[in-house]
Amino acid sequence: MRQEQRLAAILGKLADAGSVSVTGLAEDLGTSVASIRRDLQSLEEQKLLKRTHGGAVAVEVIYELPLRYRVGRREEKRQIAEAAARFVTESVQSVGLNGGTTTTELARLLAVTRPLKVVTNALNIASDLCPRPMIDLVVTGGGVRPESYELVGPIADRALAGISLDLVFLGVDGIDARSGIATHDEVEAQTDHCLLRTADRVVVLADGSKVGKRAFSRIAGISDVHVLITDSSAPAEELDKLRSAGVEVVVA
Repeated sequence: MRQEQRLAAILGKLADAGSVSVTGLAEDLGTSVASIRRDLQSLEEQKLLKRTHGGAVAVEVIYELPLRYRVGRREEKRQIAEAAARFVTESVQSVGLNGGTTTTELARLLAVTRPLKVVTNALNIASDLCPRPMIDLVVTGGGVRPESYELVGPIADRALAGISLDLVFLGVDGIDARSGIATHDEVEAQTDHCLLRTADRVVVLADGSKVGKRAFSRIAGISDVHVLITDSSAPAEELDKLRSAGVEVVVA
């Protein structure tokens, strides 16, 4: 198991149990105690846990996990991405993608379909799409947000101001019928809002854990969202509220 996979597994176990032991992790992950201690030190330096004698505990403040550690709900996100790809019909010539695990899955699907113009502020998506001959890629400038590999801030916002797209796919940290769509970071929220404003149609991609939830920074009101694509774990009552608010809901 690679270190990145171990770190994600450790964070997952910590989220479930609140604490972990070095010996237990070594046994569960099939690696040495010395490797686990190095892993815990790395995660503590990133303020993602607090080491204790013989193990670690969750930090009191909940941090947004960096994109490279977000490996949960992979099957659900793949299904959401597949459902989203079906919205890119022959009439769609240009799409926008922000950063996130689900939009990254979608980008990989779009890369092998047909000629398409793609605008993104996500460095990892740009890296995936750059060598694809059928993709006409446009990347915004901006300051890098390491947690999501996104380019955000005034430079990105100005670049998006002069663009018009057929369809924008947004990954979000929360969608709620009353408060709209939101993310953890206020600068990212502003850039996401600018990307949203470029499109004739906005499709939000959110697994069930984010439906009915709020995050710190509002991206836009629910009236700006045309479609939500989620999975079967989304609370039915929250989906009904979104439908009543005029959002088309697709359960992948």
